[in-house]
Amino acid sequence: MKALDRTAALQKAYRLLSLRPHSEKELEKKLREKGFPAAVVKEALEKLHDLKYLNDASFAGGWARNLAVNKLWGNRKIIASLQEKGLAPRLIDDAIASARYELSEEAAIVILIKKKAAKKKTVALDIKEKQRIFQSLMGRGFPPGLILNKLGKAAEEETDG
Repeated sequence: MKALDRTAALQKAYRLLSLRPHSEKELEKKLREKGFPAAVVKEALEKLHDLKYLNDASFAGGWARNLAVNKLWGNRKIIASLQEKGLAPRLIDDAIASARYELSEEAAIVILIKKKAAKKKTVALDIKEKQRIFQSLMGRGFPPGLILNKLGKAAEEETDG
């Protein structure tokens, strides 16, 4: 019976991993929710580690890069997402540093401001539009000081250019 449980747990894990990468804690939680005993889950996770299918450092780096570069999220929101996946603080810090090497928070804010400003018909952003952009960027996890700094620079460039 135990061998069947282990095989079933591994098959479930393979299916989950085929959809997208998972952290160890995340996969453990999903297997436990499916009713597999703790010992079976532990064995399955060990097997996945041996096969190099589970690597939290690699997962954290890829996940943080996707959120930072593709979704243009700020560090606060990325950290919350990685914590939700059960990753260690050291792994989270390394993953964010790696992702920010490719695209800084400042650059992401500038890209988002330009995208949002391009939707407007007028050249200059009015106060209401700046507030909307500010709220949107806050929701993406960017620090308020940095947003205000970049919004101010965007306004200066509009008047200069």
